Amino acid sequence: MKIGVFDSGLGGLAIAQAIADRMPQYDYLYLGDTKRVPYGSRSQETIHQFTAEALDFLFDNDCRLVVIACNTASAESLRKSQQEYLPKHFPERRILGVIIPTAEAAVESGAKKVGVLATLSTVESGAYVRELQRCSPDVKVIQKPAPLLVPIIENDGLKYVEPMLDDYLEGFEETDSLILGCTHYCLIKDKVRARFKGTVISSDEVVPLKLQDYLNRHPEMETELSKSAKRQYCVTDLTSGYASFARRIANKDLPLEVVKI
Repeated sequence: MKIGVFDSGLGGLAIAQAIADRMPQYDYLYLGDTKRVPYGSRSQETIHQFTAEALDFLFDNDCRLVVIACNTASAESLRKSQQEYLPKHFPERRILGVIIPTAEAAVESGAKKVGVLATLSTVESGAYVRELQRCSPDVKVIQKPAPLLVPIIENDGLKYVEPMLDDYLEGFEETDSLILGCTHYCLIKDKVRARFKGTVISSDEVVPLKLQDYLNRHPEMETELSKSAKRQYCVTDLTSGYASFARRIANKDLPLEVVKI
């Protein structure tokens, strides 16, 4: 059985690649719902529906567990998927998200004041605030949306991103740690670190470690995972722009397969 990684688009490839680099022995199936990206402007009901359809595809294609790499889907649908979707459809499978392990990593760094730079939908969900304060009730959280970063990153506009970061990072001067609360931001983490004096928490660095620990604690699941080092990359729509963006993330051409979900 495979490890599935799901994102509303292609940003989650950064996490999928990082997981596979750390644990190359397993088989992986990536799904990017590029036909319906972005999820951030959708209603909660629609996000639940889209996430369930993606999970159907991944579990029907022999995934033992799925990592929801999309911050929006993790914020809006993870708990509902775990508590309602799985018991009804795939009670023996598991779904993990990116928000909980990333919040845990920020608290484990010893931070007392944590900044969250994310998309507007993730900020408005309050998911990072809830998880950070669950881990450490006394932690102070400052959130800020950065709506222009995703389109700049997707459209190969990194040469324009530095003045945007200078603006978006204002207000985080007193925070100990800064969470990059969007998978796309993994691609600019070095630029953020050059500007932020504290600890920068990037999900592509956190999630592989947390997933490896999870599998170590659940050997009954780990032993069911196939170990042929196979990689499959699926998208729901494919354009030259998507192919180019995937290439920039992976530093190589990826065989993107168009599927229906």
